[in-house]
Amino acid sequence: MKLVIQRVTEASCRVDGTIVGSIKKGFLVLIGIGKDDTKEIADYFIKKMTGLRIFEDENGKTNLALKDVGGSLLLISQFTLYANCKKGYRPSFIDAGLPEAAESLYEYMVEECKKIIPVVEKGIFGADMKIQLCNDGPFTIVLDNSILPESLNGK
Repeated sequence: MKLVIQRVTEASCRVDGTIVGSIKKGFLVLIGIGKDDTKEIADYFIKKMTGLRIFEDENGKTNLALKDVGGSLLLISQFTLYANCKKGYRPSFIDAGLPEAAESLYEYMVEECKKIIPVVEKGIFGADMKIQLCNDGPFTIVLDNSILPESLNGK
């Protein structure tokens, strides 16, 4: 799994000119699901993502998590995070999850996030989406399987 987490002051997702998801302060999260990802891995990433303390406290220190600041989530599926560009110039997506399994895991993540964060918006899996955002900072964090504990990554 790969997550690109951007702290935003606002973000939105359009499909065919219509806004399908929109938030103010919070995280825009691009989610890449790999072929070996599971619900257990998704749960680990959800806990890590929602617990990230990257909002400023009263002293200007990044000490506050999403729920501490009343932040929202905009979750966007993006299989292209699994682009392998080692050979040639045309990316390979062989490590990306198959669409049916990836969509199911993406929807699972959306529903699990709703149990933690009051406002969770999303894009449309597989659609041609247009994303607009105002990155706050800028502040961007990338999480991938290298952060998984041994019990989840099979090593």
